[in-house]
Amino acid sequence: MHEIEHVLHFERGILYTIRELVINPGQNIRNYLSENRSRLVKPIIFIIITSLIYSILTSFFHIEEKYVRFEGNEESAIAKIFKWVEGHYGYANIIMGIFITMWLKVFFRKFGYNFFEILILLCFVMGMGMLIFSVFSLLQGVLHIHLMNVGGILGIVYCTCAIGNFFGKERGIHYVRAFFAYILGMITFSVAAILLGVLIDIFFKH
Repeated sequence: MHEIEHVLHFERGILYTIRELVINPGQNIRNYLSENRSRLVKPIIFIIITSLIYSILTSFFHIEEKYVRFEGNEESAIAKIFKWVEGHYGYANIIMGIFITMWLKVFFRKFGYNFFEILILLCFVMGMGMLIFSVFSLLQGVLHIHLMNVGGILGIVYCTCAIGNFFGKERGIHYVRAFFAYILGMITFSVAAILLGVLIDIFFKH
């Protein structure tokens, strides 16, 4: 009940968090890490709630374009893993964030942020990305116009800009590094999921 009250709180709840992450994501997340952790909604809760909003909207409007999807043998372990991802975006995004965090540690190692601090950054940033996808899911469901690809592009643009802003908005190279870290993290997550599925299929076949 305490967590629900905190999330819904007008001044420091989820709407306040969204506003702060729109206005100046880098500075607000740095402040969260170094000064005051009560101003924003907890990052894990934030990404789970925003992912849940996205899942509810795509399910309600029967939108087939998924944030993460796999086409192939539906009986394979790979298909079942990606099916789990589609049904549990909140947890899947946290796992995906771990892979992106590893690449960010490589690209921004000189900044000295530890693994968990960067993961907190990713929870906030990816949570906002899910809200962007949610807005375009709602628009597509209401207007019956194919908009999810636009939402996907804007989601990646926001994540890239927010990460670059976090590490220093004055240098353009930070945004380039942020973009490649995000894309490589997504690819690594997908490859890891596929390899896990292959290993499971091999194990059970023998």
